[in-house]
Amino acid sequence: MTTLGVIGLGRIGAFHTETLSGIDGLDGLIITDERTDVAAAVAAKHGAKAVDSVAELLASGVDGVVVSAATPAHAELTLAAVERGIPTFCEKPIASTAAESARVAAAIAKSGVPVQVGYQRRFDAAFAAAKRVVDAGELGLLHTIRSTTMDPAPPPMDYIKGSGGIFRDCAVHDFDIVRWVVGREAVEVYATGTVQGDPLFTEYGDVDTAAVVVTFDGGALGVISNARYNARGYDCRLEIHGFDDSVVAGWDQGAPVRNTDPRNDFPAGPAHHFFMDRFTEAFRTELAAFVEVTKGGPIQGATVEDAVEVAWLAEAATESLRRGAPVRIEEVRNA
Repeated sequence: MTTLGVIGLGRIGAFHTETLSGIDGLDGLIITDERTDVAAAVAAKHGAKAVDSVAELLASGVDGVVVSAATPAHAELTLAAVERGIPTFCEKPIASTAAESARVAAAIAKSGVPVQVGYQRRFDAAFAAAKRVVDAGELGLLHTIRSTTMDPAPPPMDYIKGSGGIFRDCAVHDFDIVRWVVGREAVEVYATGTVQGDPLFTEYGDVDTAAVVVTFDGGALGVISNARYNARGYDCRLEIHGFDDSVVAGWDQGAPVRNTDPRNDFPAGPAHHFFMDRFTEAFRTELAAFVEVTKGGPIQGATVEDAVEVAWLAEAATESLRRGAPVRIEEVRNA
């Protein structure tokens, strides 16, 4: 019998609960949220058991925990589960800053308890296939990898106010996927951004459109594009270019672009609406992999160490935007 706990039932926590309720090999779900009425409603909908507190959930004998509360609570909740020896799945990021992420990672490493971090693109069939092609050497020496994430509309401004900015709450998925696919470490980033939409982005020190150039050791370049306003739909694509060949992932019939070539009707649509419908199967595969972790299997997704490196990338991009100049990773790491 395998039982998981879910802590936090906002948009992603409720979605994870729904996904877990349909995964083979999982026998029970225990969930909790500060809003006990929300917990009760989600439990009734998905056949889970709601409890009134995190302490009660952690003491309930669960075999694993999914941390999907608000970002500022990730570190505390993950460490609370790890201290009890409970395998944990933590939504990105593991902490609010890179320095705190490194401290949390050190504590987790010392504990020996497995912790998987929620970067679901690694489990998307097309993205995973692109990674295998690169690893097989079929593209030759890589020179450019392009990753795009564009949301159909901004999240609520209350979320933006405390998110840490576009590089920490959105571009981290791009940072993780390009680093994973290239298989090399980033040495420098150069970021820029603008605000053309809601002026609150400026008030909160954020931007609504951003671009980052990442230089990897070895010379490959990552080109990342992010935007909060893309009304046609949720756009998430990856292009990988090598000396010998090129591949793409995310150029499917749901790509939210309008082709102006009158001889070509691709993509036929309908356009992907949001990340949850775009990556439904990837989330399912990711959480199924975590169920296997709770049974003693290896971590197949992003590790805590991966999450720390991504956090340093986000930190460097944020600093680069502030300065208007390139920033080396070692500079922010040693600050």
